[in-house]
Parts: sequence; C-alpha cells; structure tokens
Amino acid sequence: MSEKITKATFTDIELAYNFVSSAAPSTNSAFLCRETGVCHWHSEYDDLEEPLPADVWDREKYLEIPHKNDLDLGQRLVFRFAGQMLPDDVDEVVAIFRRKRAYRRFKELLERRGKLDAWFEFENNSERDALREWCDDNGIELDG
Repeated sequence: MSEKITKATFTDIELAYNFVSSAAPSTNSAFLCRETGVCHWHSEYDDLEEPLPADVWDREKYLEIPHKNDLDLGQRLVFRFAGQMLPDDVDEVVAIFRRKRAYRRFKELLERRGKLDAWFEFENNSERDALREWCDDNGIELDG
C-alpha cells in the first residue's frame, strides 16, 4: 500500500474502471494522479481529447486503474453466484464454462431461471466492493 493518501471520487474511479474494463486488457487504460485525484484515460483504438501526461508512468505520481481481470472478477464470481443463487445448476454452470461462448450460455441459463437481473445486480455490487477494496489497498481516500 502506498503511504501517500490520494483523495478522489468513487464515481470518477468507477467510470475509469468501466472504461478500462470495456475492452480486452491493455486496450484501454486510465491513470489516477495521486496529487490531484484526476483520472487520465487512454485507448489504443480511439484518439481521446486529451493526451496522457508525459510523466504518467511515474508510479509515485500515478496509479493505473485496474481492469476487471485484475480484480479476479471472472469465473470465480460466476461460480460464487451459482453456488448462492443456482445451487441445483452448479454442475451445469461448470460445464458451460468448459466450452466457448460461456458467458452467452450462462446468461441464457440465467434467463431460463429468471435470475438474469439478480446476476447483473450481484456482478455490479461485487465489482463495486472489489473496486472500493482496491482503493483502500492503494491509499485512496474516497469522496462520495
């Protein structure tokens, strides 16, 4: 954990996190300035309005916003949800994730079971909790 405390808004960090996680890892990135609490965004495929600061790779000054894969919110989250909300379907969920297009098939199962909205709520709450924990681990004091 960094000794330097950074103040930032959770909304800004969450928006940056969603941007980073909206594409494959390393495609989109965002960096939180420890001094100002401002997030700077970058995409490999889009020219965003502002270029990244020249010193963005200075780890004392900037903290890279994680991708959802960095927070271990992939299959482990799916299996946790299945264990809680679909205990009779856990074996089917495991089988689904042994094949291609797993998330599509998983969502089809959720739709058949009437659990799709519950999944989206669970996923969103889990991501927010993990992101708040990441902020705490990195010395980010959240406003809001």
